[in-house]
Amino acid sequence: MWLGGAIGRRRHVTANGDSKSQANAVQGSLLGLLALLLGFTFSLSLGRYDQRSAAVVLEANAIGTAWLRTDLIGDERREEARTLLREYGAIRLESATVAASDQEERAHLLAEAEEVFGRLWRVAAVEAREMGNPVAMSFAASLNDMIDALATRDAAIDRHVPELVLILLFGTFILLGGVVGYSTWISNIRPGVPVYAMMILIVVLVFLIMDLDRPRRGLIAVDQSKLVATVAAMDLDR
Repeated sequence: MWLGGAIGRRRHVTANGDSKSQANAVQGSLLGLLALLLGFTFSLSLGRYDQRSAAVVLEANAIGTAWLRTDLIGDERREEARTLLREYGAIRLESATVAASDQEERAHLLAEAEEVFGRLWRVAAVEAREMGNPVAMSFAASLNDMIDALATRDAAIDRHVPELVLILLFGTFILLGGVVGYSTWISNIRPGVPVYAMMILIVVLVFLIMDLDRPRRGLIAVDQSKLVATVAAMDLDR
Protein backbone atom coordinates (compact mmCIF):
# COMPACT_ATOMS: atom_id res chain seq x y z
CA MET A 1 0.00 0.00 0.00
CA TRP A 2 2.81 2.42 0.86
CA LEU A 3 4.64 1.73 -2.41
CA GLY A 4 1.44 2.01 -4.47
CA GLY A 5 0.56 5.21 -2.64
CA ALA A 6 4.02 6.68 -3.36
CA ILE A 7 3.51 6.05 -7.10
CA GLY A 8 -0.04 7.40 -6.95
CA ARG A 9 1.07 10.63 -5.27
CA ARG A 10 3.50 11.30 -8.10
CA ARG A 11 0.92 10.71 -10.81
CA HIS A 12 -2.25 12.22 -9.39
CA VAL A 13 -1.48 15.61 -10.97
CA THR A 14 -1.37 14.20 -14.49
CA ALA A 15 -4.00 11.53 -13.98
CA ASN A 16 -7.30 12.01 -15.79
CA GLY A 17 -10.71 10.53 -15.18
CA ASP A 18 -10.06 7.50 -17.37
CA SER A 19 -6.91 6.48 -15.50
CA LYS A 20 -8.70 6.85 -12.16
CA SER A 21 -11.62 4.74 -13.42
CA GLN A 22 -9.19 2.12 -14.68
CA ALA A 23 -7.41 1.95 -11.30
CA ASN A 24 -10.75 1.58 -9.50
CA ALA A 25 -11.86 -1.15 -11.92
CA VAL A 26 -8.62 -3.10 -11.39
CA GLN A 27 -9.01 -2.69 -7.62
CA GLY A 28 -12.54 -4.10 -7.75
CA SER A 29 -11.43 -7.02 -9.92
CA LEU A 30 -8.57 -7.87 -7.54
CA LEU A 31 -10.92 -7.71 -4.57
CA GLY A 32 -13.22 -10.20 -6.27
CA LEU A 33 -10.32 -12.49 -7.16
CA LEU A 34 -8.94 -12.30 -3.64
CA ALA A 35 -12.36 -13.08 -2.17
CA LEU A 36 -12.54 -16.17 -4.38
CA LEU A 37 -9.06 -17.32 -3.35
CA LEU A 38 -9.72 -16.66 0.33
CA GLY A 39 -12.96 -18.65 0.20
CA PHE A 40 -11.33 -21.54 -1.65
CA THR A 41 -8.23 -21.78 0.54
CA PHE A 42 -10.19 -21.32 3.78
CA SER A 43 -12.55 -24.13 2.82
CA LEU A 44 -9.62 -26.35 1.86
CA SER A 45 -7.63 -25.67 5.04
CA LEU A 46 -10.71 -26.17 7.23
CA GLY A 47 -11.36 -29.49 5.49
CA ARG A 48 -7.78 -30.59 6.21
CA TYR A 49 -8.22 -29.59 9.86
CA ASP A 50 -11.45 -31.61 10.11
CA GLN A 51 -9.71 -34.63 8.58
CA ARG A 52 -6.90 -34.47 11.14
CA SER A 53 -9.40 -34.13 13.99
CA ALA A 54 -11.41 -37.10 12.73
CA ALA A 55 -8.22 -39.16 12.33
CA VAL A 56 -7.35 -38.65 16.02
CA VAL A 57 -10.79 -39.84 17.10
CA LEU A 58 -10.59 -42.79 14.71
CA GLU A 59 -7.24 -43.92 16.07
CA ALA A 60 -8.29 -43.45 19.70
CA ASN A 61 -11.41 -45.55 19.08
CA ALA A 62 -9.37 -48.25 17.33
CA ILE A 63 -6.89 -48.46 20.23
CA GLY A 64 -9.75 -48.52 22.72
CA THR A 65 -11.51 -51.32 20.84
CA ALA A 66 -8.33 -53.40 20.73
CA TRP A 67 -7.90 -52.84 24.46
CA LEU A 68 -11.43 -54.05 25.23
CA ARG A 69 -10.95 -57.14 23.08
CA THR A 70 -7.91 -58.22 25.08
CA ASP A 71 -10.53 -59.62 27.48
CA LEU A 72 -11.35 -62.19 24.80
CA ILE A 73 -7.85 -63.72 24.51
CA GLY A 74 -6.30 -66.35 26.75
CA ASP A 75 -4.93 -65.54 30.20
CA GLU A 76 -1.37 -66.49 29.21
CA ARG A 77 -1.20 -63.76 26.56
CA ARG A 78 -3.65 -61.16 27.86
CA GLU A 79 -1.20 -59.24 30.07
CA GLU A 80 1.46 -59.19 27.35
CA ALA A 81 -1.06 -57.79 24.86
CA ARG A 82 -2.19 -55.12 27.32
CA THR A 83 1.39 -54.08 28.11
CA LEU A 84 2.11 -53.70 24.40
CA LEU A 85 -1.10 -51.72 23.85
CA ARG A 86 -0.16 -49.31 26.66
CA GLU A 87 3.25 -48.83 25.09
CA TYR A 88 1.69 -48.33 21.66
CA GLY A 89 -0.78 -45.77 22.96
CA ALA A 90 1.96 -43.83 24.74
CA ILE A 91 4.01 -43.66 21.54
CA ARG A 92 1.06 -42.44 19.48
CA LEU A 93 0.26 -39.82 22.11
CA GLU A 94 3.88 -38.64 22.12
CA SER A 95 3.80 -38.28 18.35
CA ALA A 96 1.03 -35.70 18.75
CA THR A 97 3.52 -33.36 20.44
CA VAL A 98 6.10 -33.49 17.64
CA ALA A 99 6.07 -30.67 15.09
CA ALA A 100 4.90 -31.71 11.64
CA SER A 101 8.11 -30.26 10.21
CA ASP A 102 10.30 -32.53 12.40
CA GLN A 103 10.41 -35.35 9.88
CA GLU A 104 13.22 -37.25 11.63
CA GLU A 105 11.48 -37.48 15.00
CA ARG A 106 8.16 -38.31 13.34
CA ALA A 107 9.78 -41.15 11.41
CA HIS A 108 11.45 -42.42 14.60
CA LEU A 109 8.17 -42.54 16.54
CA LEU A 110 6.37 -44.11 13.59
CA ALA A 111 9.00 -46.85 13.43
CA GLU A 112 8.63 -47.44 17.18
CA ALA A 113 4.85 -47.72 16.85
CA GLU A 114 5.14 -50.16 13.96
CA GLU A 115 7.66 -52.27 15.91
CA VAL A 116 5.30 -52.50 18.90
CA PHE A 117 2.42 -53.28 16.55
CA GLY A 118 4.48 -56.12 15.05
CA ARG A 119 4.84 -57.69 18.48
CA LEU A 120 1.12 -57.24 19.10
CA TRP A 121 0.31 -58.89 15.81
CA ARG A 122 2.47 -61.90 16.68
CA VAL A 123 0.53 -62.28 19.92
CA ALA A 124 -2.75 -62.14 18.00
CA ALA A 125 -1.48 -64.62 15.41
CA VAL A 126 -0.49 -67.15 18.05
CA GLU A 127 -3.81 -66.71 19.81
CA ALA A 128 -5.75 -67.19 16.57
CA ARG A 129 -3.81 -70.33 15.63
CA GLU A 130 -4.21 -71.94 19.03
CA MET A 131 -7.82 -70.96 19.69
CA GLY A 132 -9.08 -71.03 16.09
CA ASN A 133 -12.41 -69.37 16.82
CA PRO A 134 -14.14 -66.09 15.88
CA VAL A 135 -13.51 -64.67 19.36
CA ALA A 136 -9.74 -64.92 18.87
CA MET A 137 -10.03 -63.51 15.35
CA SER A 138 -11.90 -60.43 16.63
CA PHE A 139 -8.77 -59.24 18.46
CA ALA A 140 -6.73 -59.56 15.27
CA ALA A 141 -9.42 -57.61 13.38
CA SER A 142 -9.24 -54.78 15.93
CA LEU A 143 -5.45 -54.63 15.47
CA ASN A 144 -5.96 -54.38 11.73
CA ASP A 145 -8.26 -51.39 12.27
CA MET A 146 -5.65 -49.89 14.59
CA ILE A 147 -2.81 -49.98 12.03
CA ASP A 148 -5.16 -48.58 9.39
CA ALA A 149 -5.99 -45.70 11.74
CA LEU A 150 -2.28 -45.05 12.28
CA ALA A 151 -1.68 -44.71 8.55
CA THR A 152 -4.74 -42.48 8.13
CA ARG A 153 -3.69 -40.12 10.92
CA ASP A 154 -0.08 -39.93 9.78
CA ALA A 155 -1.12 -39.19 6.19
CA ALA A 156 -3.58 -36.49 7.31
CA ILE A 157 -0.73 -34.50 8.90
CA ASP A 158 1.00 -34.19 5.52
CA ARG A 159 -2.08 -32.94 3.67
CA HIS A 160 -1.93 -29.17 3.12
CA VAL A 161 -3.24 -26.53 0.79
CA PRO A 162 -1.00 -26.72 -2.32
CA GLU A 163 1.87 -24.26 -2.07
CA LEU A 164 1.11 -22.88 -5.55
CA VAL A 165 -2.35 -21.85 -4.33
CA LEU A 166 -0.85 -20.13 -1.30
CA ILE A 167 1.70 -18.31 -3.47
CA LEU A 168 -1.13 -17.12 -5.72
CA LEU A 169 -3.05 -15.98 -2.64
CA PHE A 170 -0.08 -14.04 -1.27
CA GLY A 171 0.71 -12.52 -4.67
CA THR A 172 -2.88 -11.36 -5.15
CA PHE A 173 -2.96 -9.93 -1.63
CA ILE A 174 0.27 -7.98 -2.11
CA LEU A 175 -0.81 -6.71 -5.52
CA LEU A 176 -4.17 -5.64 -4.12
CA GLY A 177 -2.41 -3.63 -1.41
CA GLY A 178 -0.38 -1.81 -4.03
CA VAL A 179 -3.42 -1.09 -6.20
CA VAL A 180 -5.45 0.13 -3.20
CA GLY A 181 -2.67 2.54 -2.27
CA TYR A 182 -2.28 3.68 -5.86
CA SER A 183 -6.00 4.16 -6.57
CA THR A 184 -6.58 6.21 -3.41
CA TRP A 185 -3.59 8.51 -3.83
CA ILE A 186 -4.04 8.97 -7.57
CA SER A 187 -7.29 10.66 -6.63
CA ASN A 188 -5.41 12.71 -4.00
CA ILE A 189 -7.29 10.97 -1.18
CA ARG A 190 -5.60 9.52 1.88
CA PRO A 191 -6.60 5.91 2.68
CA GLY A 192 -9.32 6.02 5.31
CA VAL A 193 -10.08 3.79 8.28
CA PRO A 194 -12.26 1.39 6.21
CA VAL A 195 -9.32 0.70 3.87
CA TYR A 196 -7.01 -0.19 6.74
CA ALA A 197 -9.76 -2.22 8.43
CA MET A 198 -10.24 -4.22 5.24
CA MET A 199 -6.51 -4.92 4.89
CA ILE A 200 -6.23 -5.95 8.56
CA LEU A 201 -9.19 -8.30 8.14
CA ILE A 202 -7.56 -9.89 5.09
CA VAL A 203 -4.31 -10.34 7.05
CA VAL A 204 -6.24 -12.06 9.86
CA LEU A 205 -8.01 -14.35 7.38
CA VAL A 206 -4.73 -15.32 5.70
CA PHE A 207 -3.19 -16.03 9.11
CA LEU A 208 -6.20 -18.17 10.04
CA ILE A 209 -5.88 -20.14 6.81
CA MET A 210 -2.19 -20.82 7.48
CA ASP A 211 -2.91 -21.74 11.11
CA LEU A 212 -5.60 -24.25 10.13
CA ASP A 213 -3.43 -25.69 7.37
CA ARG A 214 -0.29 -26.23 9.49
CA PRO A 215 -0.90 -28.71 12.32
CA ARG A 216 0.89 -28.69 15.70
CA ARG A 217 1.93 -25.05 15.61
CA GLY A 218 0.18 -21.72 15.84
CA LEU A 219 -2.96 -20.88 17.81
CA ILE A 220 -5.31 -23.58 16.48
CA ALA A 221 -4.38 -27.14 17.40
CA VAL A 222 -6.13 -30.44 16.75
CA ASP A 223 -7.91 -31.68 19.87
CA GLN A 224 -6.07 -34.72 21.25
CA SER A 225 -8.36 -35.22 24.28
CA LYS A 226 -9.91 -38.43 22.94
CA LEU A 227 -6.50 -40.07 22.55
CA VAL A 228 -5.35 -38.73 25.94
CA ALA A 229 -8.46 -40.20 27.61
CA THR A 230 -7.94 -43.58 25.93
CA VAL A 231 -4.30 -43.82 27.01
CA ALA A 232 -5.19 -42.70 30.55
CA ALA A 233 -7.92 -45.33 30.77
CA MET A 234 -5.47 -48.06 29.77
CA ASP A 235 -2.95 -46.89 32.36
CA LEU A 236 -5.59 -46.98 35.10
CA ASP A 237 -6.78 -50.48 34.19
CA ARG A 238 -3.89 -52.44 35.66
